[in-house]
Amino acid sequence: MASSDDPSHREGRYDRRELLRRAGAGAVTVGVAGSGFGQAFYGPLRFKGRWLKGDLSLITWAHFVPAFDDWLDKTWAPQWGQQNDVQVKVDHINNTLLPARAQAEVAAKSGHDIFFDLAPRPQYEDNVINHNEIVQQVQHKVGKIGRIAHKATYNPKTKKYFAFSDNYVPDPVVWRHDIWNGIGMSPNTWDSVRRAAPKLKGVGHPLGIGQSAELDSNMALCSFLMCFGSFVQNAHHQVTIKNKHTVEALKFMADIYQRGETDEIFGWDPSGNNNFLYSGKGSMIFNAISATRTPEDRGLPFANDLWIWPIPKGPHGRLGYQHVMGCWWIWKFAANKAAAKKFLADLEIHYKDAFLASKFYNFPSFPGAFSFKQIRKAVAQDKHRPLGKYGVLTTIAQRYTTNPGHPGYANAAFGEMFSKFMIPQMFAQVSQKKMTAQDAVNAADREIRGIYTKWRKLGKI
Repeated sequence: MASSDDPSHREGRYDRRELLRRAGAGAVTVGVAGSGFGQAFYGPLRFKGRWLKGDLSLITWAHFVPAFDDWLDKTWAPQWGQQNDVQVKVDHINNTLLPARAQAEVAAKSGHDIFFDLAPRPQYEDNVINHNEIVQQVQHKVGKIGRIAHKATYNPKTKKYFAFSDNYVPDPVVWRHDIWNGIGMSPNTWDSVRRAAPKLKGVGHPLGIGQSAELDSNMALCSFLMCFGSFVQNAHHQVTIKNKHTVEALKFMADIYQRGETDEIFGWDPSGNNNFLYSGKGSMIFNAISATRTPEDRGLPFANDLWIWPIPKGPHGRLGYQHVMGCWWIWKFAANKAAAKKFLADLEIHYKDAFLASKFYNFPSFPGAFSFKQIRKAVAQDKHRPLGKYGVLTTIAQRYTTNPGHPGYANAAFGEMFSKFMIPQMFAQVSQKKMTAQDAVNAADREIRGIYTKWRKLGKI
């Protein structure tokens, strides 16, 4: 993860007058590279014929695949600004700082027109516009919103889209084929992972499944629970964490830690498992393909030995959350809502360019924006070894990926629970022998029920 102090991710401003001066009178007809639109492009029909003006500010993370930020900052944003006579200002900060920044902007009722985070934040529903208009306009152009994005950003109780998702990221297991092959095993099932754990640690290459208060650990451990038949809530948004499957999963993961991991997993930030793998020490992590792209870009000696597979199969199957989900929202206090709506709609309608710029990291939330068939054809062109390694991403996305809050929606109560990292905390308490599995489940159940009661009284679930 590049830090917010990285010069390549500093705040940048694109001045429409300067861009027009440099490009000449015809500059506003220039299309985004590779998107196939020019002067005739006006995005969704609602905005056809309207010439937007003013300033538009947005804040987003420093992408784990830097090429995406280069495309967003140097191609998409300035050229979109030229076409729409809008001065676009893009700010990047470390993703760990986004939640606090969002809270600060809400408190001040001032900030960016468009805010981005890597997970749904339904707890901000009262502070944002209804994004249904954007969803409808994109659907008019490319077809229905995907199931994952819909259930992650829509509140069926209030009939409101509290965010607009442009992408989600399949979450494979990334593993060192050479190391696993050396012990004659593979991470096809969680039982195989547990049996391999002491062998891997014994040869100096422990596993790396985080149990820290950070996003990667949150996603991985919630997914791990689902493989064991445990869910935080059911389809009716009732708390269901207290069950024998959760107890079994906690004991299982504690055994993996005690026999095959090191204490560092309790202190990681979102870059922790990446760096663990890049050091050459790690034998397996749960992460997106940034974990393979960086070694490829750096020319690390084991880059070709990094394989990606779907989440290991558990007693109740193979199911996981997306690694992260791109969620944009427009504050009610945004100064330029019209431009903000069009910017997000146009971004999704032409998502092929974004997908390719992300090196296959960002999958479009609207499947029609760049279909699985088109994605399979694109990833087949990748020349990194083993050849075809990225082909499994579409299988992971279609068959084994679901939304946070599954089998329900990602509601405000689930969002608060998630933002407090209660699931990683529950696992860590057991792995570190601070609590029994049953006591940890009981404690989590009490706290989560309190959160759900609060939000139910507020009419949000």
